[in-house]
Amino acid sequence: MTLLEVITKASSGMHNFASRETDYPMVLNAEPSLLNLRPEIEAYESGLPLQKAVGWELSQTDTDLASSSLRFFKKLRRTLHGTAPFGKGEFLDMVSSYLVKSGKKAGVTSVFGRPGEGYACEVVEKLGFMMDNDLRGLVLEGCIKLDAWSLLECLIINGLVERRNATNLVTNLIEKFNSELIIVSLKHLDLQAYDLLCILKYFLSFPSDGYGGLVNLRKHWEKKALSVIDKLNKKSAETGKEISTLKEAALSIMLAYDGFTGSELCLHYVLSSPNFDHVIFSASVSKLSIEAMKGLVQYLAKWIWKYEKFPQVIRCTKGASGMDVCDSIPTLENVVKCLSMCVDEHFASFIMHDVFHELLSVSEIVASLAAEAKICSNLANLIERMRIEEQDQQQESS
Repeated sequence: MTLLEVITKASSGMHNFASRETDYPMVLNAEPSLLNLRPEIEAYESGLPLQKAVGWELSQTDTDLASSSLRFFKKLRRTLHGTAPFGKGEFLDMVSSYLVKSGKKAGVTSVFGRPGEGYACEVVEKLGFMMDNDLRGLVLEGCIKLDAWSLLECLIINGLVERRNATNLVTNLIEKFNSELIIVSLKHLDLQAYDLLCILKYFLSFPSDGYGGLVNLRKHWEKKALSVIDKLNKKSAETGKEISTLKEAALSIMLAYDGFTGSELCLHYVLSSPNFDHVIFSASVSKLSIEAMKGLVQYLAKWIWKYEKFPQVIRCTKGASGMDVCDSIPTLENVVKCLSMCVDEHFASFIMHDVFHELLSVSEIVASLAAEAKICSNLANLIERMRIEEQDQQQESS
């Protein structure tokens, strides 16, 4: 008997579950069930190397949780797609109630605040892992349909948005002019070239209906700038690494805020995003219109002029300064990379438009910065070599 025939015989009698929706969409703890598996016929009786295993059985708790998840999925789908009135409050209550009940069944006890949108976010943050992929997608759909933005932000931040749902999410957020959640998506989601293209088009040709979100964004940056200044004033008599880090953070935030429009502040998050990949970003930039490219080049030119004027600026991280906006400030490296991608993809078009003169003025600064970087790199290598030699000498003497 061939190996294929052995495998076919061992799997005979099993149903083909691949073609239909599974009855257990949750990720369950299968270890106890695997330990209970046993061969249908003892090996010495059959004489076959492969046999069908029997004894697969889920625990009653897992079975109840899976059945409950499937029932809730169907109920929520009927409610969202039905014609009966259904508001945001009812939606939040449904999701919260289901997760709390599931947590109790699984033995997960948590203390939550008062019911409301904040309550739903708290529940999802602690018990959202109990939702299967299909249910997460349905809850995501409900958040967009009913404008439950706080809950949607919680889903994104806690990694509960699947990659397959990211594109639809970005498109829907653009249609809703929700710049704040687009920025959150840039920080936490794994986006593709099409997603970045849509976001770049949106930020570079900002619609008048979306300016409400930019007001809040500018206030956020102003608040962070005032906060770091306040910290500096309180520690003005101190010295050391902490005060030096705060000064660097204050200077970085000042550069990122002054002279940039609200939509250009949004572009900061694109260039500092984990999604800033050469291949993906280059593919996105190649499909921008010449007007959009002109706006992008002007934005990049502002950064290059600022880095040329303040070469001492060092990009601080949130961990060092305590300011989350510091992680959203583009580095000079990313700015120059983005500019090079723009030139590579649209050089022929640039020559035919006035944006070419903008590039000529920027190119001189870039050349100057590149020369300085080369010198600094050589000095850094020399210092590192001297440090290693000094360590070797100390070891030999000891």
